[in-house]
Parts: sequence; structure tokens; C-alpha cells
Amino acid sequence: MNVSATAPVRPRLLTVPAVTGVAYALSWVAGLSLGAPSPKLTASGSEIVTAIAGHEGVVAAQFLLTEGLPTAGLAVISVLLARTALRAGSAAVGRVIGVAGVVAAVISLTQFVLGLALSRTTAPDTAHLLFQAGDRLDGVKMLALAVVGAAATASGAFPRWLRCAGGALAVSIAASGIVYLFLLQGLALLAAPALILLLVFVTGAGITLGRYGR
Repeated sequence: MNVSATAPVRPRLLTVPAVTGVAYALSWVAGLSLGAPSPKLTASGSEIVTAIAGHEGVVAAQFLLTEGLPTAGLAVISVLLARTALRAGSAAVGRVIGVAGVVAAVISLTQFVLGLALSRTTAPDTAHLLFQAGDRLDGVKMLALAVVGAAATASGAFPRWLRCAGGALAVSIAASGIVYLFLLQGLALLAAPALILLLVFVTGAGITLGRYGR
């Protein structure tokens, strides 16, 4: 099914995919607006503990809004994208999107759990282990999301703009994923454009599927 060409044009705003996509972006924006401390990728355990001290609640809230709640958004949008590709006859693409998206969602949930533990620890060694584990998992999650973007680009089941957004996401978030997987602090700024493209892709996919999907 080509959403842009063959689906019945019945614009609907308050649909599960659309609300999920918008909520995903709003949750991230809310989380980043909290201003929680953000140690460097290469920070030592003592530096991490010092940065978090006095901000435990804010750190926990940020992990909830940027990793916990978005888990549902990633899972829902990925499954719906996969189903759309499958219905359009792109079975391989649908399976890739579904598997990679669910993997990213599971990793996001794991990061949330690690983040809560990090916000409560005062032991430098434990903080260092939790912090680096979360960042490296972030790298793996980004690579999984790059697969989602690339697969969406390869499918004719989606509108051209969404395929283009998926391609841009794949390139940018793959680069950011490598940065976080190997803790390359000097290239950490690559995460900003990758996050913006991720929010655009997930939100846009939700709205598109909600407006024209059946």
C-alpha cells in the first residue's frame, strides 16, 4: 500500500499513530528542557557522582521522559511502519523495520532502568559502570534506528518525504551511534542533528499513518 497514492484520503488527526508520534516528540522536548546535568561521555565515576548530586530527581525525570515513555512510541510506530510495508508487499522491509524498531524500544527501556539506578547511586565505580553502559547502549539503539530509517527509505510503501527523512536519519544517527558506542567525546555534537531527525521521522510517520492508514 502506497500511503501517498493508494490509501483513501481521509485526514484524521486524533488517531493512535498520530497521537503516539506527537507524544514521542513532546516527551523528548520536555525531558531535555529539565536541564539535568550531562557529564561527558568520558567522565570519571567521581565526576558523574558530583554532577548528579542534588539533582537526583531531575535526572530520574529526564530518563523517564527521554527513555522510559518514548519506549512505547518507538514500539508502536515501528510496528505500524512494518505492517504498512508488509501490506504493500515489502515483506523483507517490513520484517527489518519491525525487528530493528522493537530492539530499539527494548534498549530504550533498559536505558531507563539503568538511568534510575544511576540517579540513586553515590558509589563512583557503580556510577561509572551504569553511565557508560547507558551510553554504549544508546549507540546500539541508534544503529538499530538507522536500520529502521534505511529500511523505510528502501520501501515504496511510504510517501517520498518520509523516505527522504528516513535516509537522512539513517546517515546521521548511524554516525551518532558510533560516537556513543565508542564514547568519542570529540564528536558528541553529532547527536544533536540525529535527534532532531529522529523526532521528525517518528512524529511524521505517526501523523502520516494516522491520517491515511486504515
